[in-house]
Amino acid sequence: MKEKNMGQSKVYFTTFKTSMYENLLQKLHRLMKAAGFEEIDFTDKYAAIKIHFGEYGNLAFLRPNYAKVVADYVKELGGKPFLTDCNTLYVGSRKNALDHLDTAYVNGFSPLQTGCHVIIGDGLKGTDEAIVPINGEYVKEAKIGQAIMDADVFISLTHFKGHEMAGFGGTLKNIGMGCGSRAGKMEQHNDGKPKVNQGNMLQDDRDHRYRDLHQVLHLQQGHS
Repeated sequence: MKEKNMGQSKVYFTTFKTSMYENLLQKLHRLMKAAGFEEIDFTDKYAAIKIHFGEYGNLAFLRPNYAKVVADYVKELGGKPFLTDCNTLYVGSRKNALDHLDTAYVNGFSPLQTGCHVIIGDGLKGTDEAIVPINGEYVKEAKIGQAIMDADVFISLTHFKGHEMAGFGGTLKNIGMGCGSRAGKMEQHNDGKPKVNQGNMLQDDRDHRYRDLHQVLHLQQGHS
């Protein structure tokens, strides 16, 4: 099957520089407007705002203030926004919906602060899922949180971070892994089994390290 050429996407960005006339939240609103936010039909539509609420005690997540700007804009355009994420596979403060909600509220993502409700996408124990055929190379059916699949509009509100397995975690991980139910996450992780060629183990390790270093240097040069 030939892939359709979707062309290059337009990317809109701004700096954290503010002025006495415009703060960061106002810049975010203007950024969304410039990117065509008002071209989306939100009227009476359920809009899932996918976000990472952060683990308990962790400060590396987007501030709730940004989520409120997005939610308020959706409501302004006639939509019904809600913040969402799916339960984690690992043991922590987001492994079930009750702990997940507690963590979200402690980190500031409550309806009083964001102007919209929080719905955990795959339910109480992470078993509320929809099966979506994708016929991928490794995964044939994606197990996605039911509440996310029930939404009419999907918005990814993503923070950028280093990740020990993915290299970098961004929008693709926020959607692909983040929207998976616990069973969906298990399936994605389960196919990542390491394989060792004992005869060339040391050389393979050097080759991978050199390749990764080359990629990092290439990225740094491209952004210098």
